[in-house]
Amino acid sequence: MKPLAVITGVGPGTGSALVRRFHQGGYRVAMLARNAERLQALAQECPDTLVVPCDVSQADALNAALARIEAEAGACSVVVHNAVGGAFGNFLDLDPAVLNANFQVNVMAMLHLARWAAPQMKAAGRGAIIVTGNTSALRGRAHFAGFAPTKAAQRILAESMARELGPQGIHVAYLLIDAVIDVPWARKRYPDKPDDFFIRPADIADEAWHLVQQPRSAWSFLTEVRPFKESW
Repeated sequence: MKPLAVITGVGPGTGSALVRRFHQGGYRVAMLARNAERLQALAQECPDTLVVPCDVSQADALNAALARIEAEAGACSVVVHNAVGGAFGNFLDLDPAVLNANFQVNVMAMLHLARWAAPQMKAAGRGAIIVTGNTSALRGRAHFAGFAPTKAAQRILAESMARELGPQGIHVAYLLIDAVIDVPWARKRYPDKPDDFFIRPADIADEAWHLVQQPRSAWSFLTEVRPFKESW
Protein backbone atom coordinates (compact mmCIF):
# COMPACT_ATOMS: atom_id res chain seq x y z
CA MET A 1 0.00 0.00 0.00
CA LYS A 2 1.22 3.48 -0.87
CA PRO A 3 1.97 5.87 2.00
CA LEU A 4 -0.54 8.69 2.32
CA ALA A 5 0.24 12.40 2.11
CA VAL A 6 -2.39 14.99 3.02
CA ILE A 7 -1.87 18.37 1.36
CA THR A 8 -3.96 21.50 2.01
CA GLY A 9 -4.16 24.63 -0.08
CA VAL A 10 -4.02 22.89 -3.44
CA GLY A 11 -4.19 25.92 -5.70
CA PRO A 12 -2.63 26.51 -9.11
CA GLY A 13 0.87 27.16 -7.76
CA THR A 14 2.66 25.58 -4.82
CA GLY A 15 -0.21 23.30 -3.80
CA SER A 16 -0.50 21.63 -7.20
CA ALA A 17 3.28 21.31 -7.41
CA LEU A 18 3.32 19.59 -4.02
CA VAL A 19 0.68 17.11 -5.18
CA ARG A 20 2.67 16.33 -8.33
CA ARG A 21 5.92 15.86 -6.37
CA PHE A 22 4.51 13.51 -3.77
CA HIS A 23 2.51 11.61 -6.39
CA GLN A 24 5.70 11.22 -8.41
CA GLY A 25 7.47 10.02 -5.26
CA GLY A 26 5.04 7.16 -4.77
CA TYR A 27 2.54 8.61 -2.33
CA ARG A 28 -1.20 8.50 -2.51
CA VAL A 29 -2.20 12.13 -2.04
CA ALA A 30 -5.34 13.50 -0.41
CA MET A 31 -5.88 17.00 -1.83
CA LEU A 32 -7.76 19.65 0.14
CA ALA A 33 -8.93 22.95 -1.32
CA ARG A 34 -12.14 24.91 -1.80
CA ASN A 35 -12.07 24.65 -5.61
CA ALA A 36 -13.44 21.19 -6.40
CA GLU A 37 -13.12 21.72 -10.15
CA ARG A 38 -9.39 22.36 -9.89
CA LEU A 39 -8.94 19.29 -7.70
CA GLN A 40 -10.81 17.12 -10.20
CA ALA A 41 -8.60 18.36 -13.04
CA LEU A 42 -5.46 17.62 -11.05
CA ALA A 43 -6.79 14.17 -10.18
CA GLN A 44 -6.97 13.43 -13.90
CA GLU A 45 -3.29 14.29 -14.16
CA CYS A 46 -2.32 12.41 -10.99
CA PRO A 47 -4.33 9.17 -10.76
CA ASP A 48 -5.16 7.55 -7.41
CA THR A 49 -5.35 10.89 -5.62
CA LEU A 50 -8.20 11.66 -3.27
CA VAL A 51 -10.26 14.77 -4.06
CA VAL A 52 -11.45 16.44 -0.85
CA PRO A 53 -13.16 19.81 -1.37
CA CYS A 54 -12.95 21.64 1.93
CA ASP A 55 -12.68 25.10 3.47
CA VAL A 56 -10.03 24.46 6.11
CA SER A 57 -11.04 27.60 8.02
CA GLN A 58 -14.21 25.76 9.07
CA ALA A 59 -13.23 23.36 11.84
CA ASP A 60 -16.26 21.08 11.49
CA ALA A 61 -15.77 20.78 7.72
CA LEU A 62 -12.06 20.11 8.13
CA ASN A 63 -12.56 17.44 10.78
CA ALA A 64 -15.22 15.77 8.63
CA ALA A 65 -12.84 15.81 5.66
CA LEU A 66 -10.06 14.25 7.72
CA ALA A 67 -12.41 11.55 9.00
CA ARG A 68 -13.36 10.77 5.39
CA ILE A 69 -9.69 10.58 4.37
CA GLU A 70 -8.88 8.17 7.18
CA ALA A 71 -11.91 6.00 6.35
CA GLU A 72 -11.05 5.82 2.65
CA ALA A 73 -7.24 5.84 2.68
CA GLY A 74 -6.08 4.88 6.17
CA ALA A 75 -3.44 6.54 8.32
CA CYS A 76 -1.31 9.32 6.91
CA SER A 77 2.47 9.46 6.79
CA VAL A 78 2.87 13.09 5.73
CA VAL A 79 0.91 16.30 6.21
CA VAL A 80 1.78 19.45 4.27
CA HIS A 81 -0.18 22.49 5.45
CA ASN A 82 0.02 24.87 2.50
CA ALA A 83 -3.35 26.63 2.82
CA VAL A 84 -2.93 30.32 3.53
CA GLY A 85 -5.13 33.25 4.47
CA GLY A 86 -3.82 36.79 4.09
CA ALA A 87 -4.88 40.41 4.10
CA PHE A 88 -2.81 43.54 3.78
CA GLY A 89 -3.27 47.16 4.79
CA ASN A 90 -3.01 49.62 7.66
CA PHE A 91 -3.76 48.04 11.05
CA LEU A 92 -6.09 50.94 11.84
CA ASP A 93 -8.25 50.07 8.86
CA LEU A 94 -8.09 46.30 9.30
CA ASP A 95 -11.35 44.54 10.03
CA PRO A 96 -10.60 42.38 13.10
CA ALA A 97 -12.83 39.68 11.62
CA VAL A 98 -10.40 39.38 8.70
CA LEU A 99 -7.45 38.80 11.02
CA ASN A 100 -9.46 36.19 12.89
CA ALA A 101 -10.37 34.45 9.62
CA ASN A 102 -6.70 34.30 8.67
CA PHE A 103 -5.87 32.80 12.07
CA GLN A 104 -8.39 30.05 11.36
CA VAL A 105 -6.61 29.09 8.12
CA ASN A 106 -2.99 29.60 9.07
CA VAL A 107 -2.97 28.52 12.71
CA MET A 108 -6.11 26.70 13.77
CA ALA A 109 -6.35 24.52 10.67
CA MET A 110 -2.74 23.49 11.24
CA LEU A 111 -3.60 22.62 14.84
CA HIS A 112 -6.56 20.48 13.78
CA LEU A 113 -4.46 18.72 11.15
CA ALA A 114 -1.69 17.97 13.62
CA ARG A 115 -4.08 16.75 16.33
CA TRP A 116 -5.57 14.36 13.78
CA ALA A 117 -2.31 13.16 12.24
CA ALA A 118 0.04 12.97 15.24
CA PRO A 119 -1.61 9.97 16.95
CA GLN A 120 -1.43 8.01 13.68
CA MET A 121 2.22 8.93 13.25
CA LYS A 122 3.03 8.09 16.86
CA ALA A 123 1.52 4.65 16.38
CA ALA A 124 3.72 4.13 13.32
CA GLY A 125 6.81 5.56 15.00
CA ARG A 126 7.43 7.96 12.13
CA GLY A 127 5.88 10.73 10.06
CA ALA A 128 6.36 14.29 8.88
CA ILE A 129 4.39 17.51 9.21
CA ILE A 130 5.57 20.28 6.89
CA VAL A 131 4.21 23.83 7.07
CA THR A 132 4.80 26.36 4.30
CA GLY A 133 5.36 29.88 5.59
CA ASN A 134 7.16 33.07 4.65
CA THR A 135 9.22 35.90 6.11
CA SER A 136 6.16 37.42 7.74
CA ALA A 137 6.66 34.69 10.33
CA LEU A 138 9.85 36.47 11.42
CA ARG A 139 9.04 40.18 11.11
CA GLY A 140 6.06 42.49 11.24
CA ARG A 141 6.32 44.93 8.37
CA ALA A 142 4.04 47.92 7.95
CA HIS A 143 0.72 47.04 6.28
CA PHE A 144 1.12 43.35 7.12
CA ALA A 145 -0.96 43.42 10.30
CA GLY A 146 -3.64 41.18 8.81
CA PHE A 147 -1.11 38.52 7.89
CA ALA A 148 2.18 38.60 9.82
CA PRO A 149 0.69 37.86 13.28
CA THR A 150 -0.88 34.68 11.96
CA LYS A 151 2.34 33.45 10.31
CA ALA A 152 4.37 34.22 13.44
CA ALA A 153 1.91 32.24 15.55
CA GLN A 154 2.01 29.47 12.97
CA ARG A 155 5.80 29.22 13.15
CA ILE A 156 5.82 29.18 16.95
CA LEU A 157 3.13 26.50 17.06
CA ALA A 158 5.11 24.42 14.56
CA GLU A 159 8.26 24.83 16.67
CA SER A 160 6.42 23.72 19.80
CA MET A 161 5.11 20.68 17.93
CA ALA A 162 8.60 19.91 16.58
CA ARG A 163 10.11 19.87 20.04
CA GLU A 164 7.39 17.60 21.37
CA LEU A 165 7.05 15.22 18.43
CA GLY A 166 10.68 14.96 17.32
CA PRO A 167 11.72 12.54 20.09
CA GLN A 168 8.77 10.37 19.05
CA GLY A 169 10.03 10.01 15.49
CA ILE A 170 7.87 12.69 13.86
CA HIS A 171 9.62 15.39 11.87
CA VAL A 172 7.97 18.83 11.98
CA ALA A 173 9.51 21.47 9.73
CA TYR A 174 8.70 25.06 8.76
CA LEU A 175 9.50 25.88 5.14
CA LEU A 176 9.93 29.63 4.94
CA ILE A 177 9.48 31.05 1.43
CA ASP A 178 11.19 34.42 0.96
CA ALA A 179 10.09 35.14 -2.58
CA VAL A 180 7.32 35.97 -4.99
CA ILE A 181 5.92 32.66 -6.21
CA ASP A 182 5.68 32.21 -9.97
CA VAL A 183 1.91 32.10 -10.50
CA PRO A 184 -0.19 33.97 -13.10
CA TRP A 185 -1.40 36.73 -10.77
CA ALA A 186 2.18 37.46 -9.70
CA ARG A 187 3.29 37.73 -13.32
CA LYS A 188 0.53 40.27 -13.93
CA ARG A 189 1.52 42.25 -10.85
CA TYR A 190 5.21 42.26 -11.81
CA PRO A 191 5.13 42.25 -15.62
CA ASP A 192 8.65 43.67 -16.02
CA LYS A 193 10.40 41.24 -13.70
CA PRO A 194 12.69 38.57 -15.22
CA ASP A 195 12.10 34.86 -14.70
CA ASP A 196 14.75 34.61 -12.00
CA PHE A 197 12.90 37.15 -9.86
CA PHE A 198 10.32 34.48 -9.04
CA ILE A 199 10.55 31.21 -7.17
CA ARG A 200 9.15 28.24 -9.05
CA PRO A 201 6.42 26.20 -7.33
CA ALA A 202 8.11 22.95 -8.41
CA ASP A 203 11.30 24.02 -6.64
CA ILE A 204 9.37 24.72 -3.43
CA ALA A 205 7.78 21.28 -3.74
CA ASP A 206 11.19 19.68 -4.19
CA GLU A 207 12.38 21.27 -0.96
CA ALA A 208 9.29 20.03 0.89
CA TRP A 209 10.03 16.56 -0.47
CA HIS A 210 13.64 16.89 0.69
CA LEU A 211 12.49 17.75 4.22
CA VAL A 212 10.29 14.67 4.35
CA GLN A 213 13.20 12.50 3.19
CA GLN A 214 15.78 13.89 5.63
CA PRO A 215 17.46 11.25 7.83
CA ARG A 216 16.68 11.44 11.53
CA SER A 217 20.28 12.29 12.34
CA ALA A 218 20.02 15.56 10.39
CA TRP A 219 16.49 16.95 10.64
CA SER A 220 15.86 20.62 9.88
CA PHE A 221 13.15 22.70 11.52
CA LEU A 222 13.41 26.15 9.93
CA THR A 223 14.35 25.99 6.25
CA GLU A 224 14.48 29.13 4.11
CA VAL A 225 14.23 29.21 0.32
CA ARG A 226 14.70 32.27 -1.89
CA PRO A 227 15.86 33.13 -5.41
CA PHE A 228 19.54 33.96 -5.57
CA LYS A 229 18.80 37.61 -6.39
CA GLU A 230 16.40 38.12 -3.47
CA SER A 231 17.58 40.80 -1.03
CA TRP A 232 17.60 39.57 2.56
